[in-house]
Amino acid sequence: MSTSEKVLFILESNKDIYISGEEMAGQCSVSRNAVWKAIRDLREKGYEIEAISNKGYKLKGSTDIISAEGILAGLPKELNGAEILVYDSLESTNDKAKELAMKGGKHGTVIVAVTQTGGRGRQDHSFYSPEGGLYMSIILKPEMLSSTDSRAVTSFVGGAVISAIQELTGIESYIDGINDLYVEGKKICGILLEAGSEFDSNTLQWIVAGIGINFDSDISAFPKDVKERASSLFAPGQATITKNALIARIIERILDCQP
Repeated sequence: MSTSEKVLFILESNKDIYISGEEMAGQCSVSRNAVWKAIRDLREKGYEIEAISNKGYKLKGSTDIISAEGILAGLPKELNGAEILVYDSLESTNDKAKELAMKGGKHGTVIVAVTQTGGRGRQDHSFYSPEGGLYMSIILKPEMLSSTDSRAVTSFVGGAVISAIQELTGIESYIDGINDLYVEGKKICGILLEAGSEFDSNTLQWIVAGIGINFDSDISAFPKDVKERASSLFAPGQATITKNALIARIIERILDCQP
């Protein structure tokens, strides 16, 4: 972890208080000048960081940039060693997760992308994935699950997302059909499960659960056939929570209670 990443994790973990440069330097085992350079680098990347003499630094609550450090800061201690990989853009988080799963990626590995260029749903239907959405996939190992029935796992993942949204926002969503979540009759989330098996033994090796949520998306900019049936948790710029917070809570709900 670089100094900038360490400083970001500290700021994300202490959003309500100011942290002095000296304290951050001690936690990161670097000089105060290195902390100052890290703060400068983070600001250049778009992070809004307040600074007050004799008090220190604080990340503004309105900052909503997806990062592994921001997600990890929102996880309970027993899960903050989770492997979380964040990308500005991927063709598909599920494709990346499957690639890692085939290479032995561990249970609970999470892939997140700010946008997807080739997002998809069931039966290869496209899933429009612009900025403003939340796109993530998680690797699940069969031995860590009490059931590998596709409907049971899909229902479990959907329930985890519903619970996370309800807890953090008060918004009530529900599953309609096999894998879509709705709010007041409009789709806000799609879930796609994919799996890999060993051919010779026909043994299930891994499951990848993909989750795409319209978080604070500009629905008016969606393709016509999509925007007529889609909605978003929040209007653009009106979110009451961060994407990092929701991602962290979804991860916690999935890994805390396996189906």
